[in-house]
Amino acid sequence: MIMKVLDFPLIKITGCFVLGLICAHFTKPPFLFTISSLLVGLFVLLFLFFSSKKRKMLNPFFGIATLVVSFLIGTFTFVSNNQTLRPNHYSHHLSVATKECTIEISIKEKLKNTASNDRYVADVIALNKQKSYGKIILNIRKDTVVPTIDIGTHLKVNGYLYPNREANNPNQFDFGNYLENQQIYAQVYTDASDIKIGTVADKTVAYYASRFRNKIIRNLERNHFNRKELSVVVALLLGQQQDISPDVVRDYQYAGAVHVLSVSGLHVGFILLFITFLLKPFSNTPRASLFKLLIVLLALWSFGIVAGLAPSVVRSVTMFSFVAVGMFLRRSINIYNTLAVSILVILLFQPSFLFDIGFQLSYVALFFIVWLQPLLSSLWSPKNKILTYLWDIITVSFAAQIGTFPISIYYFHQFPGLFFVTNLVILPGMSIILALGVVVMMLAAFDVIIMPLLKVLEGSIWLLNKIIAWVASFEDFIFRDIPLNIYMMWSCYILIFSFIIWFKKPTYQKLVVGLCAVIVLQLVTFQAKYVSQKENELIVFHKKGATLITERHSNKVVLYSNDSFLKNIDNNLVLKSYVVANFCTIANQKHLSNTLFFNNKKILIMDATATYTKEKPDVLILVNSPKINLERLFKIWKPQQVVVDGSNFKTYSKVWKATCTKQNIPFHDTAAMGFYRL
Repeated sequence: MIMKVLDFPLIKITGCFVLGLICAHFTKPPFLFTISSLLVGLFVLLFLFFSSKKRKMLNPFFGIATLVVSFLIGTFTFVSNNQTLRPNHYSHHLSVATKECTIEISIKEKLKNTASNDRYVADVIALNKQKSYGKIILNIRKDTVVPTIDIGTHLKVNGYLYPNREANNPNQFDFGNYLENQQIYAQVYTDASDIKIGTVADKTVAYYASRFRNKIIRNLERNHFNRKELSVVVALLLGQQQDISPDVVRDYQYAGAVHVLSVSGLHVGFILLFITFLLKPFSNTPRASLFKLLIVLLALWSFGIVAGLAPSVVRSVTMFSFVAVGMFLRRSINIYNTLAVSILVILLFQPSFLFDIGFQLSYVALFFIVWLQPLLSSLWSPKNKILTYLWDIITVSFAAQIGTFPISIYYFHQFPGLFFVTNLVILPGMSIILALGVVVMMLAAFDVIIMPLLKVLEGSIWLLNKIIAWVASFEDFIFRDIPLNIYMMWSCYILIFSFIIWFKKPTYQKLVVGLCAVIVLQLVTFQAKYVSQKENELIVFHKKGATLITERHSNKVVLYSNDSFLKNIDNNLVLKSYVVANFCTIANQKHLSNTLFFNNKKILIMDATATYTKEKPDVLILVNSPKINLERLFKIWKPQQVVVDGSNFKTYSKVWKATCTKQNIPFHDTAAMGFYRL
């Protein structure tokens, strides 16, 4: 079956195009090289095409040349969409901009707030009165009254522009790299008092979509729609997840239903069926069919724009647009070609979507539903219609979960064991909730509120949240802290593909391939464990306001910290990421002591008590802002290394750094340089 799928030219072309994007992402080729290579490739392709036309026989190298050009188009697309190539991009001035600066920006998107900041994505218009370009994240501190800022609003901001940093701690999610994949290279932090709101706004499609969403939300709020349920409705139908509480998101994750909160194929497919149903009374003449197709496409893309055009939304709307074209033209639809075309069209305009986790998960899930679900469904043929419907839900759920299992474990290191229960319970009712939600939202957009419908929708969402919370409460079925690196992930996919291919049409050769895949996964897992556990290391983590030191020997970790931190280590993501990635466990927890010995080196930990010995340490770690004079201390002894962690005052760290520089002693500040490894 996989070979048959690969026979489609569009799939081969899309595959080579995606490989070109990936290659350009990792190699960062120069713009001149990519465009020169593409022009040469196009010239060769045209030469082969016209020579074949003269001979009236296709040149055997024409197909290879087509795939090579597809690859080169992928590299060119990635490089040409790199905004930093523009001479006026703000990233070229970041060394100056880390000082306080004046930035003119236009608000592009509202992000989920943090505990201390309101957050937005913004386009830079000018930096220190010089015309500039690029995307940044605006952080407005919450300690003052923060105004409501609409999409498209122009702002003049005084603040500090900070470039993205690498992860502060080992095996931590690299947020800086994630932002760069979204073409965001810096963040600005400011107070509300340092912002001037302009009178001009960019009246783009996003501006009107935002106003449309806000009008609906305000009308629902005025009619006392419960805030908790409203946040879920807005996520389901308007694609805005900013106001959902962390508790609700966690419940949906644990229940295996977080996909419900993101506008995806489930929602867009329903919109397509709903609009098609409304258009049934119209005749099926060619002119009427064209009219209906235009209405459907307009409805799908209007919904996508209102939902914010997130990667999952764009993917779903693009794919179902091709499905709609096939439906109304009464042509058979090859779903694999549809998937390939939708990927190609999306990535031509937004190549950065390829590295979006949601984009990857949605396409992998969709492919496995199309490829694997018919096989699972054929295992049993219920005679009852209700049982058939429930069996289809189960097989679709299992197909999607089997496909996304490796990539989900790689990114999130956990797996919801009761996902099929969740889907069995909530999916039958989702069509009712979505239909009711669409009606209520459309009426609210025209200032019409029908209270019985509003209350039924509110009650439905309340019941949905309760069911999700009930499933999530069975925490024994949530498999957490599963270690999986990228090589293990690809080995898992080789194993899954080989056994599905064998299961579809069993042969001895396919079984041998499947068993070899098992051996490959075992070898990759063994190698990852061996490399990780042969290491011995001492890590000083960066944790703001706290001290966290670990000593690892093979797969056993000894944790050193203060009392308050040791009580809550189960919820600490910094420590958990390190332990899971290195296949180890916390063997012991100890209170911070003044002296440690590691690999024949003496380590002195000096805290607020400023206790030290006359015996020279090899490494000096300063924690909790001790009031010491390093110059005076260095007259007694000089360590080989001074380390400062996140528990110290910044002013103290600056003085200590200057002293160490003067004395030619290596200085490591975890706040600026990330964790310290010995």
